[in-house]
Amino acid sequence: HNSSSARRITRRPASTSFPYNSSGLTVSLAPGARLGPYELTAYIGAGGMGEVWRALDTRLGRPVALKLIRDDTTDPDARARLEREARLAASVSHPAICQVYELAEIDGQLVLAMALLQGAPLAARLGQPFPPAEAVSTALMIIGGLGALHERGIVHRDLKPSNIFITPHGVKLLDFGLARPMFASATDATLAVTENG
Repeated sequence: HNSSSARRITRRPASTSFPYNSSGLTVSLAPGARLGPYELTAYIGAGGMGEVWRALDTRLGRPVALKLIRDDTTDPDARARLEREARLAASVSHPAICQVYELAEIDGQLVLAMALLQGAPLAARLGQPFPPAEAVSTALMIIGGLGALHERGIVHRDLKPSNIFITPHGVKLLDFGLARPMFASATDATLAVTENG
């Protein structure tokens, strides 16, 4: 399919790049479609409100992961959730947090561009041999990522194996759609951490 011959495709199995939950959903675009500077190259998967695509940022020649709001979502807060997800993830600089590149309105579509990760979710590793040293290392990286969030006054609220991604270079925490700040502002969070520490 291409963007001129098909506007809807049936979801296909998630690839090994930044997969989201598969739930038999349909998506609103097709490989080859353009969203501003982004050219969609492969469908990755879908979650409760969004769909995720592998895309090429034609400005930089860089592959990215694009998260979009699904056309058929029934969540009235989907846009606010995606905006909040982008802001909260972008506010933390840590090796265990997936890097946010851009949040943009393109052709009427809110687009979240993120680093394209190679690897697999922790959910795919469960039930397979997990050497003790690797398990300890993975747990410590997860704790490090959560610690970085908490230092910024952010609670993830949706930590589960499918939202923990294992790459060749370490662990990444994904999907901040349900994350919430613990404090009214970053200043409040800084004061609280200072007072408690």
